[in-house]
Amino acid sequence: MIDLKGYEWSLVEGAWLTLQVALLSLVLAMVLGMLGALAKISPYRWVRAIATFYTTVIRGIPDLVLMMLIFFGGQMLLNDSLYRINEFINGYFTSSDPNHEWTAYLPDYIEISPFIAGILTIGFIFGAYMAETFRGAIMAVDKGELEAGKAYGMSGFLSFRRILLPQMVRHALPGFGNNWLVLLKTTALVSVIGLDDMVRKGALAAGTTQMPFTFYMSVAVIFLLFTSLSTTGLKWAERRFSIHTR
Repeated sequence: MIDLKGYEWSLVEGAWLTLQVALLSLVLAMVLGMLGALAKISPYRWVRAIATFYTTVIRGIPDLVLMMLIFFGGQMLLNDSLYRINEFINGYFTSSDPNHEWTAYLPDYIEISPFIAGILTIGFIFGAYMAETFRGAIMAVDKGELEAGKAYGMSGFLSFRRILLPQMVRHALPGFGNNWLVLLKTTALVSVIGLDDMVRKGALAAGTTQMPFTFYMSVAVIFLLFTSLSTTGLKWAERRFSIHTR
């Protein structure tokens, strides 16, 4: 039995926080991915251009750099915008009534939580990857079936729910599974912006006890447990959605 010097519960708390970040990021990535996929096959050129720009930029910039840009740069941009809006409001009302000092109601400073920043960043990054996965899955569905649904009087939403979505899921599952496993491991980056996730908890414990191998190995084992369980669930889902094709 490995002696973790009383840091067992700390690692469990960090693992739970890591799992929360991963799952919430996945939800955001799926939403952005579906919107991006639909945009990339849109008949409107400007919609396709926006989606292509999004996926190209995200896939071309390292995840760590994007994390820093969104956390630090986004925070600076938000607070600078708030300052300018407050200045404009105060200046406008003061010029209207010089004898009264107006004070804007917007806050002067907003601090973005590392938890929120981590979810937004990872979800934003993997939304681009999910968009390509979903686009390929949609393109793999036989268009004749959609035309048949339309001929039977199905609405666009009904055709999507009953024909496109079930088949798209089957085609998307392999790529979706790979994206989820990479996303899960990418959550380790949130430790650099100050979130007390599993990696940061392990690093603090390693520094305190001077046992880096023990704690980093423990973190690695927990990540391996998460990915193994995910792989098992994804294989079950692939079998479940491919029953009618056998």
